[in-house]
Amino acid sequence: MRNNISRRDFLALSGTAVLAASASQLFADDKTDDLKAFVRVSQRYPRYFELDNGKPYIPIGINMTCPPQGDDDSLTKLENDWFKKLHANRANFIRIWLSHQQYEVEREKPGNMDSARAKRLDKLFALARKYGIRLKLCTEHFRNFGEGNQRWADRSMYLKKNGGMAEDFRDYFLGEAGREHYKKKLQWYANRYGNDPIVFGWELWNEMNSIYYSNAIWRKWTAEMLPELHRLFPKNLAMQSLGSFDRESAKKMYEDLCRMPGNDVLQVHRYLDLGAEWNICHAPVAELSAEAVKELLGQNVPKPVLLAEGGAVEPKHIGPSKLYEKDKAGIILHDVLFAPFFVGAAGSGHCWHWDIYVHKNDLWHHFDRFASVVEGLDPIAEELKPFEIPHDRLYLYGLKGKNKMLIWCRDKENTWKTELEEGKSPESLSGLELDLSKTEFLFNGKKIAVYDPWENRQIETKTINTKVVLPSFRRSVVLTVS
Repeated sequence: MRNNISRRDFLALSGTAVLAASASQLFADDKTDDLKAFVRVSQRYPRYFELDNGKPYIPIGINMTCPPQGDDDSLTKLENDWFKKLHANRANFIRIWLSHQQYEVEREKPGNMDSARAKRLDKLFALARKYGIRLKLCTEHFRNFGEGNQRWADRSMYLKKNGGMAEDFRDYFLGEAGREHYKKKLQWYANRYGNDPIVFGWELWNEMNSIYYSNAIWRKWTAEMLPELHRLFPKNLAMQSLGSFDRESAKKMYEDLCRMPGNDVLQVHRYLDLGAEWNICHAPVAELSAEAVKELLGQNVPKPVLLAEGGAVEPKHIGPSKLYEKDKAGIILHDVLFAPFFVGAAGSGHCWHWDIYVHKNDLWHHFDRFASVVEGLDPIAEELKPFEIPHDRLYLYGLKGKNKMLIWCRDKENTWKTELEEGKSPESLSGLELDLSKTEFLFNGKKIAVYDPWENRQIETKTINTKVVLPSFRRSVVLTVS
């Protein structure tokens, strides 16, 4: 029974407090069992993820790179608060930078692993297990050896003149001593955290093409280190990341990474950035997020795609967007979460600025709204395929499966510009008609439901053959045919 009925349906059928208590334990046991399973690329339908027990896994989450400055007790308290909120809203995934100063175990000199920092990481893993949040672990992020102006990205202790192993930045990545140093650090992580199913996967570097001399080194270095990840963490996914997909020069790099052997997940970063070279990065967040995913899907590499970083920044990434202060409703977060999945990504989009945007504006409920849409959905068994329907007023991004069809209906005239910059309230849309005949989906005997993620409610709709009249809504709704 546990594999064929949702907890909500079980409780509805039971009708008694005793059975409700039994159901809670039943499904708690189910979740505990699932956390013992590893995430992998589906062997049946590699556009999506599954657990090695055969169940589908849709990563719903956020970048939560690090906690703010503070002592161990305050960090644990804050992490615990964030994890509680994620868990309460059915998120199941976060990305962490192991190399951030709050978690970095290598201190003062190369190869010196700080036991106190290791205990801090142990606490992080314990929290992840407690709340059922899988971890994508980025091992490095530095971008300079003191010659840049980004102090958070400096790793000058690796220079020989400072007691390190490298003459310069290029020497660290292409010289034997630098490469062996990185591999030894990976080995340390493997010794302590290898074969742990709470780990979604290991990521080599944050935006490796953003480091100095990147064109000369990132491809060769990545091609060597991806097999190392697979050797050390054979049960976890392995991946690499590149910087924001916002200019012509990034195209070839993304193409090369998509086709690189051993890169299990096709990740893309893209933000609303009015300083970006490409106009698509100035567009509505729904559109720019969707287009990034479609670009990677267009490479026709049979692997899962994720919008691994999204959100909004001041021009040319000089800081978080000032729009966040006005976005109390969370329209940017909503679009980052929903748009990628409905054009074919393997999970929700993963927003940046978890602290000064999501936490500060208390937007955690958006994860629950996305989870409501995908609850009980098996993208692998359905073999979901993305499609779009042209419409004057709406973005209509859909997924068609063997037995189900979902369409995210997003108002084109409600955007960051209209609602946040110009201060226009979202319009209430009524009586919009969708012609679903071109989807070639069999509607006979199917149930049609409309979910409003802003009001968190199912609402009735009218149907005439393959035409659907949407009920009144603001911003967006999700239509499901099942």
